[in-house]
Amino acid sequence: MILENKVALVTGGTSGIGRATALALSAAGAKVVFSGRRDQEGEETAVLIRDAGAECLFVRSDVSSEADVKALVQKTIATYGKLDCAFNNAGIDPHTKPLHEQSVEDFDKLMSINVRGLFLCMKYEIQQMLTQGSGVIVNNSSIGGLIAFPGVSPYIASKHAVMGLTRSAALDYAKQGIRINAVNPGLIATAMLDRLGGGSADGFASTVPMGRLGQAEEIAQAVVFLCSDAASYITGQPLVIDGGYTVN
Repeated sequence: MILENKVALVTGGTSGIGRATALALSAAGAKVVFSGRRDQEGEETAVLIRDAGAECLFVRSDVSSEADVKALVQKTIATYGKLDCAFNNAGIDPHTKPLHEQSVEDFDKLMSINVRGLFLCMKYEIQQMLTQGSGVIVNNSSIGGLIAFPGVSPYIASKHAVMGLTRSAALDYAKQGIRINAVNPGLIATAMLDRLGGGSADGFASTVPMGRLGQAEEIAQAVVFLCSDAASYITGQPLVIDGGYTVN
């Protein structure tokens, strides 16, 4: 219960890594507010948390909307009185095609969620944390925020932007008691990777030095660690969780 009496916020908490992290944070003792755009999946996550005996709140929210993000943080404070940690996880898939074939519309949509949405979340989370004099933010980047892959250049650009926002903001607020880090997952067995694999992610496992795909729960536990006092001297850092993919 390393997060007992803490209040945590998770964006994109209706499936995949976001859902696993909402569950892990609640299992560690936190009261969890999580958001997403799909009501049914949000309620499914809420049932899983409550069935485990924990307290949570689902808020339907689109991170590309400033009004939605502001209301999400305000709802968290109105319900639980504070915001101790936040996992900014909401994001969308890349389109796999060369840069010259990428549409401007798809580029703008990806950036509005993966980058602008992250900026908005950080902006309003930090405003609250400054009033408290403490807080922890963990952003979900990717190994694509550290290295490159062909065919997904806008997505890679968005995840590099996540790292830029993480590192710069960590320096802005280090002396005000706010820690800001990122997790950088590799190939994780999620619906997103299935879509990129044409229906199954299994074919990607052979490219990972450990010989298997990562699990969403493994990313979730890393987020719990970064949100806890066990990581009290860590800020501005990427935590790479990739089975050795980026070692070379």
